[in-house]
Amino acid sequence: MKHFSNKYMLFYALGLAAVVALVLTLVATSLKPRQDKNREVETKQMILKTIGIEATRNNAENLYAENIKETTTANGLPLYKFKLGIIIPLNGNGLWGPIWGYMAIDDGGSVVGAVFDHQGETPGLGAEIATDKFAMRFIGKEMTERPIVLKKNADKDNPYEVDAISGGTMTSNGVTEMLAKAFELYCDEIPKVEDCEAISKLLMEEEQ
Repeated sequence: MKHFSNKYMLFYALGLAAVVALVLTLVATSLKPRQDKNREVETKQMILKTIGIEATRNNAENLYAENIKETTTANGLPLYKFKLGIIIPLNGNGLWGPIWGYMAIDDGGSVVGAVFDHQGETPGLGAEIATDKFAMRFIGKEMTERPIVLKKNADKDNPYEVDAISGGTMTSNGVTEMLAKAFELYCDEIPKVEDCEAISKLLMEEEQ
């Protein structure tokens, strides 16, 4: 049986590791364009869903081009416009990681649709934000005088309150904070909001 020195084994292991790393890098590089394209299509599907259009991977891009106009705000933030209003992106943090979504607001300041997703919220609890049942709670609510908040046993007649997720307090808080952030960032673009500065001041006083 042939014996190899420790030095030989070390260089052999390092060489093998380098080859494997190179192969993995090449594979990841070759797949990146496809992965980026998939993410782009998924994003367009989410945006379309806020205005009631269920798109597939095959028709998402055509439907998006027909119904959505991409633009930016005065602050350079991304903004999406549809026939009846605007769609604003949402980004925040849940209990276990990032949460995100999109919300469509018509020219009267009412929510006509929303969609949410998450990276790792608890199934059956915080992960409920990704369900249609949760998203439907926002339809008809308003984003004209203050951001929407999630509350336990929310007042259904209050246009700024939505029922929180049962057993998902931290995720619900994350959604509330995400909506507050979006309201602040896009206040000047939201229809029917008359005085963003005054609203911001009022909300800050309420927090104190």
